[in-house]
Parts: sequence; structure tokens; C-alpha cells
Amino acid sequence: MPKRRTGARRSVLGSIGLWTLIGVFFLPFLFVFYYMVTTSFKSQIDIFSPEFKWVFVPTLENYAAVFQTGSFGEFTLNSMIIGVASVLVALVVGLPAAFVIARYKTRWIGSLVLSSRITPGITFLIPWFLIFSRIGWIDTYQALILMHVIVTLPFVTWLMISFFEDLPQELIDSGSVDGAGIARIFWSIVLPTTKGGIAAAAILAFIFSWNNFLFSVVIAGNSTRTLPVAVFQFMSYGSINWGAIAAAAVVMTLPVVVLSLFIQRHIVQGLAGGAVKG
Repeated sequence: MPKRRTGARRSVLGSIGLWTLIGVFFLPFLFVFYYMVTTSFKSQIDIFSPEFKWVFVPTLENYAAVFQTGSFGEFTLNSMIIGVASVLVALVVGLPAAFVIARYKTRWIGSLVLSSRITPGITFLIPWFLIFSRIGWIDTYQALILMHVIVTLPFVTWLMISFFEDLPQELIDSGSVDGAGIARIFWSIVLPTTKGGIAAAAILAFIFSWNNFLFSVVIAGNSTRTLPVAVFQFMSYGSINWGAIAAAAVVMTLPVVVLSLFIQRHIVQGLAGGAVKG
């Protein structure tokens, strides 16, 4: 009986310690998000108050400024088009590439893919900007989609390598025994089996594209600006509308948060399915 009590006590203490550690880890992120949301509902007087106001009269003037002067509907559509298109291109190219790397154990190609993922974006931006300027692609969807593929393609490829490596060889061999070619095996067996990983890769790649700022601020123009670039509209020389910036940040973040909440199960299952097996 005492042993059971000791075991139960240790279990409770372990759970408390775990949740305390999680709370300490996530508290800074939650506070920043809380600060951003509350600032978006504050007046300029409350924002610039010497003391942080936990209690204040909320106002919607910052959101009114965003939607009246920010053309956020157009910016949201641009971000959606560029994000979806770049993810589709990344899936079409990255999934077969990841399968070939995993099947033929060409890890050096995977290392090259990873190196392109961790290379600073400015390294690609300068030459591509000069090329796009020469062919008249500045402020076009195709240029921005191609630039965002630089972000999404290496991520999708590298993430999916582990999923394809974890597939049982017997599963692929069964398709070969039935007379299926490598393309038929990939389409009919590999893709349906790893759909959880594909969903996770696509969702995370879309989030990376949605939040990308560097490429859009240089390549985009008046007709192709994305949401991250739109925040600049509330910054001017000698004046920064922090309330409107916070409101714009909330509007930009909200679709990603809602998307993550709805499909978090697929993300968790996908990432768990691609974990390295001991």
C-alpha cells in the first residue's frame, strides 16, 4: 500500500513538473501574442501610457484603419494565391524527389536540399531580382510563386524523405510482384500510405509561405503585395501607428491560427508518423 501511494505521488509530482515546464516554455510566446491582441484594441493614449494598462476601454479604430486604408482583402487574396500555388509546385516536384532520395539512399542529394533550405533568402533574392527585372516579371504572380517555391520545395522534400524511408520495403515489393512500375507504385501505394505526412508538409509549407516577408518586399508591387508587406503602410518617417500595426498583425495571424486549430490532428499524426524509429 505505501508503495502504491509513493508511486501515485511521484506520478502527480511528475505531471506537475511537466506542465510547469511547458508553461514556462510557452509563457513568453503567449504573452507576446496577448500583448499584440490587447494593443490592437487600445487607443493611442493607452498604447503610449508610461505604465502598461491591464484594464482599458477597447476600441475598434485600429481595425477600422486597417480595413479602410490597407486594402487587406486584396493583400489576403495575393497571399492565398501565392501560398497555395507555391505549395502545389513544391508537392508536385518535391514528393517524387523525396521518394527517389529515400528509395535509392542518395542522402547527399538530401543534404543539398537541406543546404538550400538553410541558405539565407537574400542569397537567392539578388540574382533573381536582376533576372526578373530583365524579363519584366517584377510585380507578377509567377515571380513571387517561383521565389516562394525556394522556401516550400526544400522543406517539403526534406520532411518527406523520412516518411518514405519509414515505409516497409515489403509494401513496395508487393507492388513490384504484381507487375506495377515505379510510377504506379508511387501513385497507388506510396502516396496514399503517407497522406498524413503529405498533409503536414503542405500545411507547414503554406504557413512558411504565408509569413514570408523578404521576397515580397522586393519582388512584389502594387498589384501583388502580400499581407506581411502591408504592415509597412502604417510606418512612415517620424510616425508609427503601433495600434494599426498590431491590428494588421492580428488579421495576418488569425487565418494561420484558425487553420492550425482545425488541422492540428493531421499535423501531429503526420509528424509522428515521420519520426525516426529506434
